[in-house]
Amino acid sequence: DFGAPPRRTHTIFNYPPKDDNLLVSKDIKCETDQLSHLYTLHVKADNTFEVLIDNKSVRAGSLEDEFPFLEPRQIKDPAQSKPSDWVDERKIPDPTDVKPDGYDDIPPSIPDPSASKPDDWDDEDDGEWEAPVISNPEYKGEWKPAMIDNPEYKGEWVHPMVDNPAYSPDPELHYRCDGCTHVGFELWQVSSGTSFDDIIITDDIKEAQAFAEETFFKRVEGEKKMFEDEQEKEREERER
Repeated sequence: DFGAPPRRTHTIFNYPPKDDNLLVSKDIKCETDQLSHLYTLHVKADNTFEVLIDNKSVRAGSLEDEFPFLEPRQIKDPAQSKPSDWVDERKIPDPTDVKPDGYDDIPPSIPDPSASKPDDWDDEDDGEWEAPVISNPEYKGEWKPAMIDNPEYKGEWVHPMVDNPAYSPDPELHYRCDGCTHVGFELWQVSSGTSFDDIIITDDIKEAQAFAEETFFKRVEGEKKMFEDEQEKEREERER
């Protein structure tokens, strides 16, 4: 998906217990140039996965940790709440700090002392001359007492966690394709030119890699050179 940001490689599993399509929790980068790329999803029997682009790993991890298949293992203890006397303000106003006398009498702006009435100014025609106003360098804004460390500060309160009674492990998270016989694409494009080819579904990663060597990697350098030659040709035509 390289339309509107974030640009990412969608990695989605359908999970019947939730009757939903679940997107990987953290975005996976995608290639955004105009060349062909090889995308591989490796789902492993130990409930881990790996996404590769052009045979280079861009994301690997646990299916349980990276996808919202299951309810969380732990939840905030519903029987606990932050004590009413808990102090989590790091800083407090200094009670010994006092606003200086005359502080509020200092205006935020003053007449420009370097300005003078123009020689051709006529009070009768032009009205009473007033010097332009400038910011007052003596004005320091609304007075606020200095802040000091709060001696009563206890730190940020952390909600205690408990085991989630709704959590149920699923040792077969990796088993996402029951009786698969076809590959389908759901496409929504804002520009033409996207093509798909050389698709393989297998339970052997070595077979997939061998297939990639015989298809994608046999053509990738030739395609790149052809693309660069075409770009150079267009550049030369623009400069004529």
